[in-house]
Amino acid sequence: MVQDWFVIDGGAEKVFKELLNLFPEADVYSLIDFLDDNERTNILHDKKSTTSVIQSFPFAKKHYRYYLKWFPYAIEQLDLSKYDLIISSSYAVAKGVLTHAEQIHICYCHSPMRYIWDLYHAYMPKSKWHNFPKTCLMRSIISKLRIWDVVSSNRVDYFIANSENVARRIKKVYRRESEVIYPPVQIDEFKLQTQKEDYYVTASRLVGYKKVDLIVKAFQDMPDKKLVVIGKGPELSKIKALTKGHKNIEVKGFVTHEVLIQSIQNAKAFINASNEDFGISPVEAQACGTPVIGFGKGGLLETTVEGKTAIYFAEQSIESLKNAVKFFEESNMDSAEAISEFAKKFDRSNFHKQLKSFIQHCLEKQHA
Repeated sequence: MVQDWFVIDGGAEKVFKELLNLFPEADVYSLIDFLDDNERTNILHDKKSTTSVIQSFPFAKKHYRYYLKWFPYAIEQLDLSKYDLIISSSYAVAKGVLTHAEQIHICYCHSPMRYIWDLYHAYMPKSKWHNFPKTCLMRSIISKLRIWDVVSSNRVDYFIANSENVARRIKKVYRRESEVIYPPVQIDEFKLQTQKEDYYVTASRLVGYKKVDLIVKAFQDMPDKKLVVIGKGPELSKIKALTKGHKNIEVKGFVTHEVLIQSIQNAKAFINASNEDFGISPVEAQACGTPVIGFGKGGLLETTVEGKTAIYFAEQSIESLKNAVKFFEESNMDSAEAISEFAKKFDRSNFHKQLKSFIQHCLEKQHA
């Protein structure tokens, strides 16, 4: 089993954990592995993954993304020739491992690399005189990486997409069909809470495309409404700076799993401002009976029901989000019990059942 990298306990890692539950004896490979002991126990059941050369590169633990140019080379150096079945969990380069004709490679694709395809212009800084050399270098690297990304997609025998949204991207970028199997959500951990408190919550990795800064700025204009922000990432200091002087906004940063669950359970609504591939957090919120206020694009359209379990806003703008919050407070949503019941369709038991069936189908097809 191959994962791009192991550095945090995020959405892709939750999927990998369930894949490993299905194949507990599987060997694990990745570009890098810097999980702490608790994360390793939770995700890999104390396994240590076989890593690439990037693991020993200087400052790789914190700045591995600076080695983007080396990712294709590094993933191709992992020797998987002794295995009959390879399952990759990929949102970057894991799908690019080298295999031979006697092997079956099934890729659970979270998305084609977003920063070189649909989010390219959001990630790439504008060309100005002070950053012109850096921008030119990045454009050159990404241009070559796009070619490798498409070529390496041909190494995959069967694609699984984590949503219809991602299946469309796979078709657009790789010209390949894929089976849609929604990611596993630990519904049983996110217990129903019918009594809600008077605050909103957002929880995610604090990176640019998650648009947490947009949420914070919207609540700067709504001092009578409380917002709780949970998560860690490169934009944590930026988010904290935005909240100075705004007592209605609390940035908790990293919290334990128990505190995360309690914060979502008790919130009046969960806010999601990003265009998600699938979006596990909004499903976890609904499992708690907590409705969602979200940007009406991408995977969110598959995991929520407008007017019943969620309110959508049409633009990633402060005014659009503020209007959605106002509309939410004037709306009659489904009961907490009904919202929680809807979320059960994404339970991990369904993931296990569908994945087992699909893999069996692939094996039978190969033998035939």
